[in-house]
Amino acid sequence: MTDSSKVVLITGAGRRIGAQIATTLHAAGYRVALHAHRSGDALSARVAALCTQRAGSALALHADLRLPEAPAQLVADCIAAFGRLDGVVNNASAFYPTALGEATAAQWDELFAVNARAPFFIAQAAAAQLRQHHGAIVNLTDLHAQQPMRNHPLYGASKSALEMLTRSLALELAPQVRVNAVAPGAILWPEEGKSSDAKQALLARTPLARIGTPEEIAEAVRWLLDEASFVTGHTLHVDGGRQLS
Repeated sequence: MTDSSKVVLITGAGRRIGAQIATTLHAAGYRVALHAHRSGDALSARVAALCTQRAGSALALHADLRLPEAPAQLVADCIAAFGRLDGVVNNASAFYPTALGEATAAQWDELFAVNARAPFFIAQAAAAQLRQHHGAIVNLTDLHAQQPMRNHPLYGASKSALEMLTRSLALELAPQVRVNAVAPGAILWPEEGKSSDAKQALLARTPLARIGTPEEIAEAVRWLLDEASFVTGHTLHVDGGRQLS
């Protein structure tokens, strides 16, 4: 019997927030096509675990989103495997400092390719399927799309571009497809560590006085995909109120 459950493509799903989004949407009944670039082993393990829960319900896709052909290929591979596409979560992101005196054209190209160009061309490739199934797109932006972060001008600009694409695509794809974004605040401490003083300073700028959890971001994504039927072109801040500071 053909599986008619919904299908979602999630980029950057190998670890951290993307991995939790995959787990949450899979638990909600989706079949999940999960992309990673440098987290291949973690992605393979997650796909195997999800398929143990429901056979054939998860797919691993590997691609370098800096390559112009990668977005369309991801969408094609997802549809070839599952026969449909109902949702897209653009979570993959490039992030590193690019101080004004040190930034290069190659860094500009990489940050904008991964953070803005790839989500646009994934939407382009997925549009027909999303329209057919009245689907949705959720883009992961950032608090720093609106609040500049010192030494990260290109990252912030690329995420601002993604916020504008969210609004523009909401108009382009309406009325069949909704397009929204989630802008996380501090969710997980950096893996390279952060000093106790730096952590306390960040929490002092967060009205709810804590960092968030990957589960909270994943639930926001699920709500925008599944329940927010009259919401489009919106960026949902899940940051403990930090955008107010």
